[in-house]
Amino acid sequence: MQITFLCNGKTEDTYLKEGIAVFEQRIRRYIPYQNETIPALKGTKNLPVAQQKQKEFDAMRKWFEKSDCVILLDEHGKEFSSMEFASFLQGKMNAGVRHLMFVTGGPYGFAPEAYASASHKISLSKMTFSHQMIRLLFTEQLYRAFSILNHEPYHNE
Repeated sequence: MQITFLCNGKTEDTYLKEGIAVFEQRIRRYIPYQNETIPALKGTKNLPVAQQKQKEFDAMRKWFEKSDCVILLDEHGKEFSSMEFASFLQGKMNAGVRHLMFVTGGPYGFAPEAYASASHKISLSKMTFSHQMIRLLFTEQLYRAFSILNHEPYHNE
């Protein structure tokens, strides 16, 4: 299985970039992993929110293959404990899923088409975090899940 993390707009803060890089390197010990960035849309501030979300989705969908298991990171998604998230990933591997595509949306969430095309929605918390912070939190949780699956001491429970 391969995992891609598709983000909207680049990470700007150095401390976040460094933290993300640490966890991405660790993840790659377990599985092929890539982080891809869709450039932030320009000239859309005056567009209605629905149009902004649609333009973001149009840029995203170019990355999707029919066989991908697309998972939206969305505040209204299913919440997992770290152990449950590890089990979720193990289930996808056991099912023979070849490519998991985790996706963050723009500041207003996703277009209706994104929800319709996604296999799952996952929420990292009931709290709201910046999109840049979510990148660090997600990569840490992905690493944690693989350390759990490999019975390594990173996660204490």
